[in-house]
Amino acid sequence: MSDAAVRPADLSDAAEIARIQRDTWHAAYEDLLGKQALAELDGADLVGTWTETIDYPGSLVYVATEGEFTVGFCVAGRAPEGEVAAADGSLPDDADATGLIATLLVEPRWGRRGHAGRLLATAAAGLRADGAARGIAWVAQGDHASLGFYRRAGWNPDGTVRTLDTGERMLREVRLTGTLDLALT
Repeated sequence: MSDAAVRPADLSDAAEIARIQRDTWHAAYEDLLGKQALAELDGADLVGTWTETIDYPGSLVYVATEGEFTVGFCVAGRAPEGEVAAADGSLPDDADATGLIATLLVEPRWGRRGHAGRLLATAAAGLRADGAARGIAWVAQGDHASLGFYRRAGWNPDGTVRTLDTGERMLREVRLTGTLDLALT
């Protein structure tokens, strides 16, 4: 394997992050999201969205590289109240010290090479540096690869679920939680 690394994203990474999102969703999530949602993704200004996300204060965006290739990305930040609240709307005692892994994607052709683990560990370190003690992530109930990855990292479902309407089908997501003291490579 070539040199693998994770680094903070900069504005020049927006187009590559958009490409990875588009390609990965098409390859891995068509059955979960439906063709209509993917068509809307194709028509969206993803480069503009990612430029704004990278530039947004408090947003931690990282890219995974292998040699000269960008192979994945992760977006993290403080968890908004609506993301960390229980189903009844109540907030846990540590709500203000909870980080959110909003997105973590590695192109399938670059999978099983440690990139996702390095991205999660780097994002966890960034969240800890920002004062977070615990992390959460939302994962589609049918995304067995991502669920397995988070479980191997020590993150488990906390019993909270939500259902999203993709316009073509309903997508059920489970919330996972775990420590930010990760040393994945």
